[in-house]
Amino acid sequence: MGRKITMAALREIQEEHDRWVSTVGSEGRCANLSEVNLSGIKLYNVNLNNADLSGADLSSANLSEVKLRGANLKGADLRSAYLWNGADLRDANLSEADLTKANLFNSNLTGARLSDANLRGIKQKGAILSGADLSKADLTKARLSGANLSNARLKGADLSSADLRGTQGLTIEQLREAKTLYKSRLDPDLMKQVKEEYPGLLEKPNPEE
Repeated sequence: MGRKITMAALREIQEEHDRWVSTVGSEGRCANLSEVNLSGIKLYNVNLNNADLSGADLSSANLSEVKLRGANLKGADLRSAYLWNGADLRDANLSEADLTKANLFNSNLTGARLSDANLRGIKQKGAILSGADLSKADLTKARLSGANLSNARLKGADLSSADLRGTQGLTIEQLREAKTLYKSRLDPDLMKQVKEEYPGLLEKPNPEE
């Protein structure tokens, strides 16, 4: 469930964080919201750059336009969260986070760490995942059509039934590192390359592996 926090306490933490950001750390305090229960909260256009939200419960939270650049969200619960409308998660640590069915419309996750993250069934349109680390991430049934995946790391990623049509910057060199592409949807040229060079990726994976 996470530790509870009052809205008054949250506002105070936010004000101190704003001071910390605006004074480059000489005043205020960096927000520490680790393990806090913020399920269902609405935080519009809030600046939490570099904040600590590791292990926080942000399930079903509305984080429209939120600034989380460089934030620590390791192990956070972001199931069905709305990280959209230009949410900034550049270089954020989302390793081991649960983003099942999260909405990432127009979010920027350039350079984000998503290793071992659960991204099953995520929805997005125009998301930027350039240079993101998706190694060993679970992307089963993820809707990645149109996303920017240039230089994203996919080593060991589960892309079963993922929709990868129309993605930007996706190459066979990236896909060959994936754990599986079983039932995934790819653009014709990429699908042809996979079938010719790495047909095993399209086979049903061994559950024991």
